[in-house]
Amino acid sequence: MYAIALLQGMVFYGPVATLYRQAQGVTIFQITVIESISLALCLLLEIPWGIVADRIGYRRTMIFCCILYFLSKLVFWRAAGFAAFLLERVMLSVVIAGLSGVDTSILWLSCEKGESQRAFGIYNSLQTAGLLFAALVYSAVIGSRYRLAGLLTVISYGTAALLSLGLKEVRPERIRVFRPEELLMLLRRVLSDKSLLLLLVGTAFFSEAHQTVTVFLNQPQYVRCGLNTSAIGYLYLAATLAGTCGVFSSRLMRKAGVPRMAGLLFAAAALACVALALTGSAWLSAVGILTLRVSFSLFQPMQTELQNRLVTVQDRATALSVNAMTMDCVGVGTNVVFGALAERSLPLSFLFGAALCLAGGVLFALWFRIQKRKA
Repeated sequence: MYAIALLQGMVFYGPVATLYRQAQGVTIFQITVIESISLALCLLLEIPWGIVADRIGYRRTMIFCCILYFLSKLVFWRAAGFAAFLLERVMLSVVIAGLSGVDTSILWLSCEKGESQRAFGIYNSLQTAGLLFAALVYSAVIGSRYRLAGLLTVISYGTAALLSLGLKEVRPERIRVFRPEELLMLLRRVLSDKSLLLLLVGTAFFSEAHQTVTVFLNQPQYVRCGLNTSAIGYLYLAATLAGTCGVFSSRLMRKAGVPRMAGLLFAAAALACVALALTGSAWLSAVGILTLRVSFSLFQPMQTELQNRLVTVQDRATALSVNAMTMDCVGVGTNVVFGALAERSLPLSFLFGAALCLAGGVLFALWFRIQKRKA
């Protein structure tokens, strides 16, 4: 799993993902529309994939998704125009929905008690390490040769697909016949549990702000500040390196406690977005992106651990897929808003990101207060 995470982190076009698409005739608004369509498709596939994964096994699910992941990168490599990039994202949606809950379930079931958050941190950090290596190669070798970056990504994901064949099954061997009432029970559990909804929506707000700003809007911001593609590559390298701090999430949570640590991370992310909205400085922009990246990288293993703790049913992948579906509903709307605002003014889109981070922090604090009362 760790080797697969490392290889799938090697997205060599990552430093210029937005510029890559723009060079092929796709606008920022179209990019966010594609993202929204992708999330909507993930929304439709989350629960069916969770059910399938719990029945056919997590190993088979991982193998299928890794192979399709590889094929989607082939499409991206040769894509030109809105339709081709949409096709790539549709394929990726199938992969994301398939892997949702499966990769973390494999790690959770493979760990000793109390070691899961550390494993999640290592897993996320290895993905980031792959990004770091890819960004270094991009900055030192690739430059403006976007198609070469796409080809190298294809090779990396093809290797990951081969390695997935060596995974071992960790799911219990007993396979039960799916009963619709079980799915209805899980749906009712999420929709009726106001506490869980607070956690999921708060997390989704933070996640969408981080994803959109650090993946799509950072590059137009750097261009607005007068930076060239080489400089953008090195800044992406720094942001990727900052993302490896997720491995320290467990230690920091034990020292600071969940509410204090979460509050600091949400607040730092919101301030970073405000700074991006107000500055035209390349260095201040870089600091803002780095702060947002570090904040979410530390938060991600913690929220994954919290979600897994709350799963009490045997069909873990299905339960986590229901959670992911709920968060995808948030992303479908926020992506379109981000894109519409960015077309008008980048600062407005960053201010929207700040609002999402603040709202997410409030929801997370309310969730923790309810959990404390239950305890």
